[in-house]
Amino acid sequence: MTTLDRLPLWLDLSRSHGIVRRYFVVNGFDGALTMLGLVIAFYLSGTEDLDLVAGACIGAALALGISGSTSAYLSEAAERRRALSDLQDAMLSDLSGSLHSSASRAVPWLIALVNGAAPLALSLVIIAPVLLARSGVALPFPALPTAIVLGFVSIFGLGAFLGRVAGTAWWWSGVKAVVIGLLTAALILLINR
Repeated sequence: MTTLDRLPLWLDLSRSHGIVRRYFVVNGFDGALTMLGLVIAFYLSGTEDLDLVAGACIGAALALGISGSTSAYLSEAAERRRALSDLQDAMLSDLSGSLHSSASRAVPWLIALVNGAAPLALSLVIIAPVLLARSGVALPFPALPTAIVLGFVSIFGLGAFLGRVAGTAWWWSGVKAVVIGLLTAALILLINR
């Protein structure tokens, strides 16, 4: 059985499906909102320097990805070690060669991957117009406003995903997420006045 074949079993044993989803949404939302804030601030500043915009946004995206991965791994590895120890104490046996043991080692890596990849991937989607325009690709619309639209679309998508998970109206959950994005944009506008 390969590692990928064992992954569903490890997630079931550790009851981690919900944790993986939450980390994806929480850190994905962090990435999307951070990029949206950066792009709006650059747009309001009137900058035409796409190298500056791309550099700042990529730096922030990488920092979010690294922070998400390392913090998730460290906290989840500690929690999984504790849970395995508690299970061993309850069962009065050594579980070091068991599926529970392998799950307690593997699941933190998966959670770290999801927690780091979500903000990085969403950030790159949002700043794609900036990266394309910087590379000389002719876009039908200016790069920064397009990136702002992609930021709101990404935030709506995360909200809609949560609505589907909760079994509620996905579109309403998406709208609520966009309202958070709009409030963030309003605060940025207020600060930049």
